[in-house]
Amino acid sequence: MSVRRRIAVAVALAALASASAVPPAWAQIPGDLRDLIGARAAGGESELQRRGYEFDHVDEGGSAKWSYWRRGDDCVQVTTRDGRYLTIVEARNLCRKKSSDSKAAAVVAGVAIVGLAAALAAHKQKHGDADRAHDDEYERGYQAALYGSDYDDRHETEGYHEGFLAGQSERDNRRYANTRYVRQAPRAAQDACSRRADAFQNRPAGSSVPISVRDLGRGDWELTMATGPYRSRCFASSDGQVRSIEPY
Repeated sequence: MSVRRRIAVAVALAALASASAVPPAWAQIPGDLRDLIGARAAGGESELQRRGYEFDHVDEGGSAKWSYWRRGDDCVQVTTRDGRYLTIVEARNLCRKKSSDSKAAAVVAGVAIVGLAAALAAHKQKHGDADRAHDDEYERGYQAALYGSDYDDRHETEGYHEGFLAGQSERDNRRYANTRYVRQAPRAAQDACSRRADAFQNRPAGSSVPISVRDLGRGDWELTMATGPYRSRCFASSDGQVRSIEPY
């Protein structure tokens, strides 16, 4: 690790310790994850999953986000700031979900990656813009908003501005989808409505998440689905039979 990176990590750990967000003093950077420090958050999530880690849970505070990932009995804490991985440290015993729950949560985490692709595709279709620089700016704005960074008004462009708006929408969708209120709906109904909403909005698989639910009784549920900025209402049974879907 370079001297510059060592200093950055040390400063980050000191700041996190003062906020009571860092694991105990024995925490170390896992050797097989050192190369992810400084990586963009969305790409880092994909790489963590490729290496066998499953998303566990996330805490947020100020301008930083602390996500926890597990692989077997191992648990790591990833600190994200300004859309990039700032630190990755061992956090054994801080992961709290069982494997079955982690797999479901990993799908939610993966929505960020799918969401960017879907948002960018919709943006290009709407504006007919194939310029790579514009797309890069759109992605920069999207990532900044998704991971809680402040709006960069000193370096704003049209692409950055529109990407930031789309990222804010996706961030809200993910937050609502992870609430206890939404998770009360049966998993089968959530998954079935997510698939149907993807098809209904003509978006890639994994783009849609439930953001509100209502128990209709007798095993039927109404789920408000978010597909980026678009909304729909899905009616499904507890065992995952979709009755109908309509614009919200």
